[in-house]
Amino acid sequence: MNAEEMRERLVLALSMLEREGIIDFNGHFSLRLPQGRGLMINAADSVRSRLDAGDIIEIDFDGRPLGGERKPPMEFHLHVQIYLRRPDVQAVVHSHPLWSTVLTTAGHASQPVTMQAAVLGPVRTFPKTASINSADLGAEVAAFLGDAKAALLDRHGAVSVAASVQDAFVQSIYLEENAHRQYLAMQIGAPRALSDEECGRIGPNLARPFLLQKVWDYHVAKHARHDRA
Repeated sequence: MNAEEMRERLVLALSMLEREGIIDFNGHFSLRLPQGRGLMINAADSVRSRLDAGDIIEIDFDGRPLGGERKPPMEFHLHVQIYLRRPDVQAVVHSHPLWSTVLTTAGHASQPVTMQAAVLGPVRTFPKTASINSADLGAEVAAFLGDAKAALLDRHGAVSVAASVQDAFVQSIYLEENAHRQYLAMQIGAPRALSDEECGRIGPNLARPFLLQKVWDYHVAKHARHDRA
């Protein structure tokens, strides 16, 4: 993808996450730039419900804009520190999803109650409640995440990482859908989480690229239909 296509991809992914209630007036999605230049991310002052390509800026790993005057979100450190630690990661989402945050607010750990949650693997909760607005805090979150695909942030939100914008988007959807199902199950009984054996068997099957593409295409079509209405 060229730079313009990268910006459009981020705008689409962010707009779909906003429409699904996974990000709100805050939240950010980034994409690693080639040759170690830094990353693309939506600007701090961008209106998440009214995004266009001009809202996507380029910054270096110190947060300095690579052009223009607009500033990155104060939690850009979360993205930077993950990229520095994880060369496999090309896209990072930081969101404030309702149901995931409800779980951590009540002190509940994420449990894989849907088959799609098996795609994510173990999802732990970073125990500090804070804006990740310093390099030190970003490094803490990155170290806590380790090699995982996603983590919850206590009473704050969630982070998802992947090798593409599409996969990071889909994982964010799966994480929040699982949290919602877990919450609903808790209203009528104890949730029956998938076992490690079930996750190991189901996860690789549902992580096949054409299935992740199917989820992306579903949301793209849904988003387009809404815009035509």
